[in-house]
Amino acid sequence: VYPVEFIPVAEETGLITPIGYWVLRESCHQLRRWQEAKLVEENLTISVNVSAHQFTQPNLIKQIDRILAETNLNPQCLKLEITESALMESSQSATTLLQQLRDRQIQLSIDDFGIGYSSLSYLHSLPVNTLKVDKSFVQRLDGSSNNLGIVPAIIFIAQTMEMTVIAEGIETPQQLDQLRTLNCHFSQGYLFSQPLIAEEAINLIASQPRW
Repeated sequence: VYPVEFIPVAEETGLITPIGYWVLRESCHQLRRWQEAKLVEENLTISVNVSAHQFTQPNLIKQIDRILAETNLNPQCLKLEITESALMESSQSATTLLQQLRDRQIQLSIDDFGIGYSSLSYLHSLPVNTLKVDKSFVQRLDGSSNNLGIVPAIIFIAQTMEMTVIAEGIETPQQLDQLRTLNCHFSQGYLFSQPLIAEEAINLIASQPRW
């Protein structure tokens, strides 16, 4: 079941927040189990999405602290992904909340960057580590310099602000090659793997694949 099918239902019913905390807890538990079994490096990070509704909950920090304590995961190994629109919707408190997370050494990414409406001056004030280029821009890449769109601009913005940049939704070697040429730091997408269960995921990591 793809996220596009169940996430809107979860948001409408109010289940998105408990689902979000369940995903966060399970993700932290899984990474910690791999670390304890010496299957991954201690500095491997795991990224978890935070929904817009979850981001506005007054007990967000308390819940995250509790999960990290329960799982005994180093906060530096956790990266939270928050959409650009969610940050703008709660702009009054977003910077303070993000700073509280950064004070805990949790890494932060702005997800789906480029499809929202944030200003560059506001972006400059956010204590985030990473910008994620939305897949709608990446999927237009076809090897031609005429279809780069705003991808080079987003990468330049990230580099200027000393952030890393991740391209989402890579499905072809041509897209990967173009992003490498543009000096994009990281990539994700079906080119590398479909979604995997934990056992298959750790086997993929252990194989140290190269693309």
